Amino acid sequence: MTGLAVFGYASLVSPASAAQTLGRPVNGAIPARLEGWARGWTLGREQVKSEKTFARPDGSVPRFCLGLNLDPAADAPAPNGVLIELTEAELERLDLREIRYSRVEVTDAIVAPDAVGLDRVIAYVARPEHHHPTPPEDAIVVSTYPATVEAAFDRLGPGQLDLFRSTTAPIPVELTDATLVRDAIPEGNPRAW
Repeated sequence: MTGLAVFGYASLVSPASAAQTLGRPVNGAIPARLEGWARGWTLGREQVKSEKTFARPDGSVPRFCLGLNLDPAADAPAPNGVLIELTEAELERLDLREIRYSRVEVTDAIVAPDAVGLDRVIAYVARPEHHHPTPPEDAIVVSTYPATVEAAFDRLGPGQLDLFRSTTAPIPVELTDATLVRDAIPEGNPRAW
């Protein structure tokens, strides 16, 4: 083991999505939970200020797209996810993908019996300017995002999808089949949401 891992709690649970960013196959991710945190739809990407813009089927462009985020919450059920071993260089690649998030060390909050040899675990949480505990007006969730996340948790193993659903706040805004209409997306950053 490298001693360094990221706790993936949303699209990084998908080996294909993680591999797209890391530039290598992602095999052997370790199922884990994160005590003292809650998972919800509290990350907001303001479309006119970001690298990608999505439109609704009617062509209108919503102001925000929401994504999953972690918020400290001592009494919340611990969200499930995976630990992906990384090198320091790969951590820099993740920083490019997670441009609206900051790294937070969560080593002491990880519950993963199979995580032997990990010295440091980080997770990505929304930067203050992208954190929206209450959904902003004219916000959507692009349907490909939760579909990708749920498929990844389903493939993770028995009961993982149910655990994801029970430890994730419901989608608080319109869920829509949006189309990418502007793309200035850096390499390694998914284009489907």
